[in-house]
Amino acid sequence: MARFEETRFFKVKPDRDEETKQIILKVYKALKEKGHNPVSQIAGYLLSGDPTYITSHDNARSLVRKVERDEILEELIKAYVEEVRAV
Repeated sequence: MARFEETRFFKVKPDRDEETKQIILKVYKALKEKGHNPVSQIAGYLLSGDPTYITSHDNARSLVRKVERDEILEELIKAYVEEVRAV
């Protein structure tokens, strides 16, 4: 049985961070090029795990499946916090 009282830690390799960032940017660009709202589509994918939220244009769907959703979330949260701190 899982213990829900303990905090879990995720560790991502630094070189993996850069790959994840590049994938997010490529997926965002592909969604934008196809006329989609990239933020809504990526959020839908992250919440559901359904890759059909991501266009296959420019190989974006295959790219996004190369990284775990939690890695994408981690990068997005880090970028957001860094942006907020800069203000």
